[in-house]
Amino acid sequence: MSSKKLKHSSLESVPEGFQVFEGFPPIWREDARILILGSMPSIRSAQLEEYYGHKRNYFWEMMGEILGFDGRLPYLLRVEQLKDAQVALWDVARLCLRKKSSDASMRDVKANDFGHLFKVCPHLCRILFNGTKAQELFHRLVLPKLSWPGSPLPMKCLPSTSPAFAAMPRSKKTALWREAMQE
Repeated sequence: MSSKKLKHSSLESVPEGFQVFEGFPPIWREDARILILGSMPSIRSAQLEEYYGHKRNYFWEMMGEILGFDGRLPYLLRVEQLKDAQVALWDVARLCLRKKSSDASMRDVKANDFGHLFKVCPHLCRILFNGTKAQELFHRLVLPKLSWPGSPLPMKCLPSTSPAFAAMPRSKKTALWREAMQE
């Protein structure tokens, strides 16, 4: 992480081996119907300033296959394709301490402001979690404080697209994601 990010952090002390990670702004359009939530960008994603920027992360290739676009398009075009498909993308955490890109080492996590997102995206009808850490963080840090503008949204945890989760074949991940996005 850059020293610039460290200077703007609200975390006072950084234990040895940890780095301060800051999340990205959400990708959304007012007509979004699906919200996909990750935990926090990886080191590579932070360097590129792109969601799911690690070349072995399966997210963009899978979204392209499910939504009908080339997952190798330049990043900004992939983002537009996602928005055109009425999909919003964000991470649960806006700030945390973490060792490298390990979600298991996340601590001192500060959550994003989901109340605002739900107000500006009134058509959201479901939340999909990209992995169990995103779901765990949302349930622990966001749900207890969240005032839904309407009825609570259905939520589903899906297999992580991270290269760290290789226990499931990509074809099975894609099938599960496709089904969840079409419900």
